Amino acid sequence: MSRHRTLRAKVKRGIAKWPVLIVVLVVLLGLSWLALSWAGDVLDKRSQALAQNCSEGDSVLRVAVTPSVAEAVRDVAQAYSATRPVVYDHCIAIEVTSADSAAVLEGLTTTWDENKLGKRPHAWLPDSTLWANRLSALNAKLVGAAPKSVGTSPVLLAAPEAAAPVLKDFRWSDMPQVTDWTKYGQPWGRFSVAMPDPAANTASALAIQAALAGGKGPVTAESLGSDASKSALTKLAAAVPPEVPPTTRDALGRLGDSATVNAAGFSVTPVSEVDLFKHNTGKDAPSKPLVGVLPAGPAPVADFPYVALGGSEVGEAEARAAQAFRDFVLEPEQQKILARGGLRVESTQDRPSPSPGVAWAQVTENLVGADATTTQQISSAWASADRGGQVVTVLADVSTSMKPRLDKVKAALRGQVDRAVSGSFGLWEFSRDLDGSKPQKQLVATGPVADKRDALKRAIDGLKTSEGSQLYSALAACYETAHDGFVAGRVNRVVVITDGKSDGGIDLDALKSALHGTDLAISFIAIGGDVDKNALTDIAQTTGGSVSVVENENGVEAALGQVLSTKA
Repeated sequence: MSRHRTLRAKVKRGIAKWPVLIVVLVVLLGLSWLALSWAGDVLDKRSQALAQNCSEGDSVLRVAVTPSVAEAVRDVAQAYSATRPVVYDHCIAIEVTSADSAAVLEGLTTTWDENKLGKRPHAWLPDSTLWANRLSALNAKLVGAAPKSVGTSPVLLAAPEAAAPVLKDFRWSDMPQVTDWTKYGQPWGRFSVAMPDPAANTASALAIQAALAGGKGPVTAESLGSDASKSALTKLAAAVPPEVPPTTRDALGRLGDSATVNAAGFSVTPVSEVDLFKHNTGKDAPSKPLVGVLPAGPAPVADFPYVALGGSEVGEAEARAAQAFRDFVLEPEQQKILARGGLRVESTQDRPSPSPGVAWAQVTENLVGADATTTQQISSAWASADRGGQVVTVLADVSTSMKPRLDKVKAALRGQVDRAVSGSFGLWEFSRDLDGSKPQKQLVATGPVADKRDALKRAIDGLKTSEGSQLYSALAACYETAHDGFVAGRVNRVVVITDGKSDGGIDLDALKSALHGTDLAISFIAIGGDVDKNALTDIAQTTGGSVSVVENENGVEAALGQVLSTKA
């Protein structure tokens, strides 16, 4: 018995070790997590503190904005500044300036006038991609990133209050056809649409596209060259009143000051919805608001693209800040600010209230816009139809360097001749010793395009390259002939297409002394990087012309359309 007790006494029951190890491990993990969290928080705070030191200093992001949404964009910029943005160790401040798109385009592509426009911007928000396309056509390097829409606004017809209900079934395709109010049973006489220059007024440009589309669009280069399109342009241009205000804003002002229909000298004018809203609610609002009519069918829409600009004037910090601000503008809260300013955005259906004259009618289908090149061609086709068209003399470089580019140049010229509705056109070529010892040769004398269309196309097809490039001598001769044939009351211009420098003949000073002022503009389409841009700019500015710089021959057609669409 005693042996059994002894054995039981030697047996000991201990506590298992593994639960203790688990508890210890959990405690250690928890402490580690707390330590890491604390360290991470410290690092974040240090990082924020270092960032707010802005070791590279302050930087101002300047954004030029079309007037109709400038106030709303300023509100967005204020919200962005409240986030204390830092880019590449720069503290970023936003400066928003209100500027007409035509003035911004001219400044970016010629000489920026700080007295009129403030300092040169790093980003641009016009009312339509039309402007971004024009900038690309003139100098593609100035577009730093693909434009992105921040909101939209359909194009309406602004009409006096009495006329608006009568136009409830009006369609954009009716514009070239309707010439009298009797179609609607009204005794108001002539029906006319004021069409401020579409090269400077977005609503006019989009309205013309809608009239030519005849449906949902888009207008194409082929359809634009058709007899139907030429007929529509001719009728539409003929129906435009004799004295058209230069801008949509001026047209709205004159229409709003009129007591009766047609008292302004015209019946209606195209306008973006947001511009009409601003007109009817601004400090100079008319006593009776104009009424916006949304024509039946697909609606042309202004898309308000944000364009981050490029070029030597835009630094790395500004370029990155421009994109960061764009992303901020597209956030839902900022989109609501733009919606309160009169734009339509996807994230909300909220509309400003009150909004006299603007019903915010539902848009069931958007017009499909023309591509960038066709857009320029539409503007130049309109310029050829409006008021009898322009008087254009083209001087084409046929030096040997143009050989790989000549087919594209021919196609651009041929298309322009095919689409021209009216006006005059002439063609010269230049290199060296083309006509005896002369570096230039007149292929078709400048005259009515309707009479010379076939001759022009034959001359274009016959262009071929040869040695030399005596640009200044050839231009002096071409310019003098064009000046002798000047047609009063029309836009007269010489357009030079070249890819190189002048390599003989007279010098720049001699050429400039032969020029006669700004009544006959010389505009250049410069292909590639071998041109003397400073010299071309000097000549263009002396005559009131322009310089379009395209990277290669693929940009010639859009650039030609842009040059020929302007009235200067």
